[in-house]
Amino acid sequence: MEIFGAWRISLTFCLALMAAMATLAAPAAWSAENATAQGVAVQNQEFRARLLDMAGLIGGAQAFSVTIRSGYDAIQADGQRIEFGEKRRVTLQRPDRMRVEAERSDGDRGLILFDGKVLTAFKADDNVFAQVDRNATVDEMLVYMVRDLRLTLPLARMFHTGFRGSLEKMVTLVSFVEENFLFDVPTDHLAVRSENVDLQVWVAQGERPLPRRAVITYKKEPGQPQFWAELSDWDLSPAVTDASFSFTPPAGAEKIPLLAPARKKGALPMQEGGAQ
Repeated sequence: MEIFGAWRISLTFCLALMAAMATLAAPAAWSAENATAQGVAVQNQEFRARLLDMAGLIGGAQAFSVTIRSGYDAIQADGQRIEFGEKRRVTLQRPDRMRVEAERSDGDRGLILFDGKVLTAFKADDNVFAQVDRNATVDEMLVYMVRDLRLTLPLARMFHTGFRGSLEKMVTLVSFVEENFLFDVPTDHLAVRSENVDLQVWVAQGERPLPRRAVITYKKEPGQPQFWAELSDWDLSPAVTDASFSFTPPAGAEKIPLLAPARKKGALPMQEGGAQ
């Protein structure tokens, strides 16, 4: 998916707004002076379980909605790091309903709807929309968007029912950084590592370990670009109807072909074979 390049009227932007969690990195809060190797190992196991509980809660939820404010780096040819951002409201009802309302940092607005049969991307500023007929679950649609439409979706794994299993396979190290009290609830700040990316995630303490913030570093990409997201207004029982996921074109709206964008230099990396 082309996140950082020009936004074409083909609705590249609208589909890019779908977002959601790749798998990780600040150093842990302990040092050689105040932690033994055995102590670190104990903390890793405890907070690895906390990370997986977070993934299990999201992946197992029958429905949820969340507001995501995010930013991403566009590494320029001269190495300069430029950040762009967007805000999304994601509503998901399993097995086959999804709605994403989005606004880019430059004011461009879009909407993505999936009702189990049709994927719709609407670009409000140009009053154009594109559709793809596809009977699928949300899980299948996420894979289709990455594999077939070649989109880069940094948080797509988080919306997949296999989120916990993906993290369990990919994560090589989980470290506890600190307790953080700057969100609406106290959180555990975790630093997580995998082969290709580093993740920092702030997980709510208590019985509902939902993430409040995530920072992904693509450490093997030129310039090590980052994606960050702040997640708020979680609701695990959103009030939705079938109409929440169906599309009625506004007056004068034009239907256009859906074109899969080519990925250009500076876009977030894509993992082969599935959603990030």
